[in-house]
Amino acid sequence: MVGWTDADARVVRATGIPYARAERFQAPSPAADWSEPLEASEWAPACPQAPVVFLERVLGSEFGALATDEHCQNLSVTLPEDVHPGEGLPVMVWIHGGSYTSGAGDVSVMDPAPLVAEQRVVVVTVTYRLGLFGYLGGGSGRPANLGLLDQVEAFRWVQRNIAAFGGDPDRVTAFGQSAGGDAVAHLMATPGASELFGRAIVQSAPLGIARGRRAMNDAMLAAAGDVTAQTPVAEVVAQQSRVAGAAKGSGLRAAMPFGTQYGHAPLPAEDDVDAVWDAVAPDIDVLVGHTSEEARLFVREVPAVRRAVALPVVGRLVQRGLVAALTAAVYGRSSRRFARRHARAGGRAHHYVLSWAAPGNPWGAAHTVDLPLLFGDENTWARAELVEGATWEQIQSAGREVRAVWGAFARGEDLGRGTDVPGVLRCAAVR
Repeated sequence: MVGWTDADARVVRATGIPYARAERFQAPSPAADWSEPLEASEWAPACPQAPVVFLERVLGSEFGALATDEHCQNLSVTLPEDVHPGEGLPVMVWIHGGSYTSGAGDVSVMDPAPLVAEQRVVVVTVTYRLGLFGYLGGGSGRPANLGLLDQVEAFRWVQRNIAAFGGDPDRVTAFGQSAGGDAVAHLMATPGASELFGRAIVQSAPLGIARGRRAMNDAMLAAAGDVTAQTPVAEVVAQQSRVAGAAKGSGLRAAMPFGTQYGHAPLPAEDDVDAVWDAVAPDIDVLVGHTSEEARLFVREVPAVRRAVALPVVGRLVQRGLVAALTAAVYGRSSRRFARRHARAGGRAHHYVLSWAAPGNPWGAAHTVDLPLLFGDENTWARAELVEGATWEQIQSAGREVRAVWGAFARGEDLGRGTDVPGVLRCAAVR
């Protein structure tokens, strides 16, 4: 395999490696072995998707800068520039977020170089099928959970191949944010999960809206009936918003209409998922949590809320109350329940709340604020509204603290009773 050295970031990369292949609406198969050196120097293409202008503005990144390909089952490996053969470094496999409809493993705001260089870990970033391509199914000839099945194949690739990159297949941590965090939690409920990874970091997963989705999924599947294996890619993407519209009336669940579906391979029935999580708890350590103001990312984009927030005196109180309520409903209570259930079932669990925010920034400690503390460099975040008001050294100071906790967890170090970094992160063991 022919990768490339990124001297500025102090890492070596092998990018755009195929881990699986699948035709549309078909389960993935492992990528065929190759007999000649693979040129692994191009970023992995993203799954075709509609632009999310609002999110690109907040994060300062053009997701559309990557090429797209319906056959997007590729991953990239980033390792320290001075890794030694057989060193057996901890491996962290990143599952990107984006409501199961946007994003990619090689988006610049998720560049793992600082985590790799500081913590001496190998990071694998996974690109998988999204939206109508990967997260809506259950009807004839259209399996559900195809994106999740892609991710399973990526972890199997890691088990077969990561030792060649200096990684230890017996020390693998799955980690992901938002929909990626939700995916990591549900990967724990797939057959043989503990053979693929032994630790899981579940960041800002909307577990509060993960259940009770069957009627919504059925309505969406009916609306997608005219999207076939022969529909042009651009038309599939264009139809996605119309299909998502069938989720109207499903409450908060409609905020993320595409997602994992219980009762379809590789997931158990919804009534059985807690028992499956309990069974695997002794074998997978968990670090789960959220930012302190997750909902700020969303409520500020609702016109009625913007008008209410603009009101003198009471505006800030309205926003604060709404953000607190929605953060608790979608992220807070469910993440704590997940951690407590895991601990009761005999697993090791820590729960965290990340509270860092750029000084004076109206986004506060919103959903995605953990990303600049883990990934990217100064150029990556130069145009991001999310971190305006903070110097790069302020971002790095907080980021080093967060990366240290993530790295310690990936190495299997005991986090003890927890960690408290004032103004940044509070992490506590769950008993």
